[in-house]
Order: sequence, then C-alpha cells, then structure tokens
Amino acid sequence: MTDVTVSVVIPVKDDDRMLRRCLEALAVQTRPADEVLVVDNGSTDRSAAVARAAGARVTRCDRPGIPEAAAHGYDRATGDLILRIDADCVPDPSWIAAVLTTFDRHPAAGAVTGGARFIDGPRSLRAPLAHLYLGAYTIVGAVTLGHLPLFGSNLALRRHVWRRVRHGVHRGDDTVHDDFDLSFHIGERHRIRHLPASTMGISMRPFRDARSFGRRIGRGARTVLRHWPDDFPPLRWNRLVIRRAFARHARRSADRGRARRHP
Repeated sequence: MTDVTVSVVIPVKDDDRMLRRCLEALAVQTRPADEVLVVDNGSTDRSAAVARAAGARVTRCDRPGIPEAAAHGYDRATGDLILRIDADCVPDPSWIAAVLTTFDRHPAAGAVTGGARFIDGPRSLRAPLAHLYLGAYTIVGAVTLGHLPLFGSNLALRRHVWRRVRHGVHRGDDTVHDDFDLSFHIGERHRIRHLPASTMGISMRPFRDARSFGRRIGRGARTVLRHWPDDFPPLRWNRLVIRRAFARHARRSADRGRARRHP
C-alpha cells in the first residue's frame, strides 16, 4: 500500500501535556503519517499551540463531546485511511506500518482495530487491568454487534467507508461512545478486522475515578439503546448472516464469470 495516504485524527480537550507525548511518538513512526489532524474541542490550555508546534494541522470543533469532535476530524481528513487515537495514547514506532499491513492483508476490510496496554499506574496492575478492560469490551461488543467492536484508542477506517456512514452516526450525542456507535454503522456492511500487534500505549485513566468509570459504562449502555430495536442482537445477527451469505454468493458468481472469460 505504498500509494495509500494516511491521516491520523486526535480529538483533544485540555490535555496539552499528554498530547505532546502522543505527537512525539507519531513523529518517530517507521511509516510517517501524511497528515496529523488535531481536533481542538474547546480547550482552554495549550493543546492547540502544542499541536501546531509539532507540525500538526489543527481544526477547532466548538460543539462539545468526543463523538462530535471525532466526526469533525474524520470529515476533514484527507488521507485514504483515517487512523484514530486519543491524546493520551503513545503508539509504538511500528503502529502506522502495522495498520497498513493489516489493510493490505484484508483488502475487503472497511476498518481495523487493535488492543492496547497501560503505560502508567501501578506496574503490577497494568497487564491484568488491560486484559480485563479490553477483554470485557470486546466480548460484550461482539455479542451485541455480531462482530468485532472498534476501540477508539486504536482504530483505522477507509475514508470512503466513513463517507458512507457519516450521516448515520450519533455525532451530536455526547452520551454515547463514538467508537462503539461507529462499530454499529461500519459493521453493518463492512468487515472489521483485528490489528494483531498490541502497538498502542494508553493511560490508566478509566480506573482512576469510580465516577468516571461508571460514566463509561453508562455511555456504553446508552449507545446500545440508541440502536434498538433495529439492532437488537438476534435481529442484527440474522441480518448480518443473510447479508454476508449473499455477498459470498456474489463473489463466487463473479469468480466463476471471470474463469469462463479467461479459461
């Protein structure tokens, strides 16, 4: 995928210190991004200045909430692939290269997503809490969706796929999880594939405040309810099974047609 362009979108609000660390990690990628787009969601600190000093393109989104800020960034990204992380993320140097490799291996995929590891907090708790946190999200998400959920700190999607779903996402509702919401819409008609390597470091923020963690759980439930009854699991699963069966049949028919034309 040497001719593919890459945009990295980072929503941020009042997180200049961690944003600086994130941008430093992006600057040493083995495959550099063609564009780093920082979405300033009404910061009162130096987040925008830090982004500009690092060479990032800054766009301001005055409507509050991560769903709105993330969608604002996706709308303005110019790359063929849109990669999304948060300001507290620290990607390994091979992260962008790993994303491109995964898309190359799965050309029919509309999006890819990977896991993460905690890089702060008590060392003895980092690995088990990461497995618990991400494992629970993946299991609950897969049961709810019928496929792999996207994880907002480590995801990538094709820009043309975003164009197809952008009007359906709940971008104006800051009580939903934008990555989970996006999973519903992309997974309806596109495959979501797993990014194998755990190449993303994240902060242990979800476990530092019981109220904040409870708010995350509430937003997850709110995201699910926003999609019911149409996406009630048995209804969604059956719809996906039928749609994928038709897609397989269409591909096989196309393959047989090509074989007859070129024996």
